[in-house]
Amino acid sequence: MTANSGTLPSLGIVIIGRNEGARLVRCLASVAGFGGQVVYVDSGSTDGSVAAAEAAGAQVVELDLSTAFTAARARNAGMKALGLLPAGETQTGSNPPEFIQFVDGDCEVDPGWLRAGLMFLQTRPDVGVVSGRLRERHPEASPYNALCDAEWDSPVGESEICGGIAMMRSAALAETTLFDARMIAGEEPELCLRLRAKGWKIWRIGDEMALHDAAMMRFGQFWTRMRRGGFAFGLWSDMYGFKPVWPGATALRRTLIWAGLIPLVIVLAVLVFGLWGLAPALLYPVQIARFLRRQGGGADWRVATLNTIGKFAELQGFIEFYWRKILGRPAGLIEHK
Repeated sequence: MTANSGTLPSLGIVIIGRNEGARLVRCLASVAGFGGQVVYVDSGSTDGSVAAAEAAGAQVVELDLSTAFTAARARNAGMKALGLLPAGETQTGSNPPEFIQFVDGDCEVDPGWLRAGLMFLQTRPDVGVVSGRLRERHPEASPYNALCDAEWDSPVGESEICGGIAMMRSAALAETTLFDARMIAGEEPELCLRLRAKGWKIWRIGDEMALHDAAMMRFGQFWTRMRRGGFAFGLWSDMYGFKPVWPGATALRRTLIWAGLIPLVIVLAVLVFGLWGLAPALLYPVQIARFLRRQGGGADWRVATLNTIGKFAELQGFIEFYWRKILGRPAGLIEHK
């Protein structure tokens, strides 16, 4: 730790990335000097990311190209490099740090976050995961970036889930099998579900945590990102069923209603009543208006509209998961960049 860090506990930092370029350099610089071990896990970059991480003094782990890349697999490899093994495996070598900060390579950690997160976890031994305010770097650049920024502005206090940028307690992680490496999306909420089942709490505090460079400038990127979320719904429902025990169950029901049931009703109504059967389509502008009212005066109609349109991409991802399962086809990464 640095001289001004007082009695803060040990911290390891796991950064994952693939072809992040200058964003990775910025990410590495944002955690430099804090004193904890930094591990960068690379998923087959071809842009010099590995060399940049080595130049910044990070320990580099390059994932085997013969196995499918997932963020979950990369984070597990980073934890292993820090000495943290899943429950049931014998601990060898040095002990892991008391806490681990997970960061994506396209993020810049806020200067005050690492200290704020550690101090909170020190005062709350019942909390296994803490996160702060994640912001989009350029929300003004596109409505898709603005959607990300709004999505990440979750309520302060106890939560059910966290995102990929979060600080976690090693003792809590050691009670689990870590991230499920099979998951190409939604691995953080799934881990949080298992942590909460063991009595650990997930918390969101109000401190600034990081800037995230989503870099979504095209509708196709937005659609792919939402399709990825729908694929995660498929993964979760396959693992836990359709009972409301997993964090995305409610969101999946909304997707099935707005992108599946209502369009089906409209088609059947048109067949029976002609053009008058289009009347149920008015539910969509009503839903957008409801979203704007809930968000208050600063709401963006573009974000509200994209939230509604995104349900159709989520349904596509959900169907894709089960179609691939039926055909026995493994899924690869779904990337919007």
